[in-house]
Amino acid sequence: MPPPKARIPAVDGWFTLDAKAPQLLGTRCKACGSYFFPKETSFCRNPSCAGSEFEEVPLSTRGKLWSFTDNRYAPPKPYMAGDPFVPYAVAAVELEREKMVVLGQVAGGVGCDQLHAGQEMELVLDTLYEDDANEYLVWKWRPA
Repeated sequence: MPPPKARIPAVDGWFTLDAKAPQLLGTRCKACGSYFFPKETSFCRNPSCAGSEFEEVPLSTRGKLWSFTDNRYAPPKPYMAGDPFVPYAVAAVELEREKMVVLGQVAGGVGCDQLHAGQEMELVLDTLYEDDANEYLVWKWRPA
């Protein structure tokens, strides 16, 4: 029997690997308090702020479904879609505290027919793809 695969992030530094309580990792501008994901390190994207100092912060793990769609074709490289490609839903979720929208896949087994705008969603970790040695994880959304 082969050894278990290592579970590693598909994108390093964007989320925690705590399977029971995963969190996205963003930044907050020290000058105006605006949140950013992915992390910002150069300048504040808030047009009314000239801030350039940021602190890393864990982001909300829940939010409201703002919009959604299904993806029925394999995205181009460098995205790893798995072979064979399996269609999946994509969700735009407005984070509870930060009031910003974060896109992500919807967890497997949940299709667009099970989603509706305004629905409560929660963050989970799930496999994006695997190779012989590793299982590459990414954040996904699922109905709460």
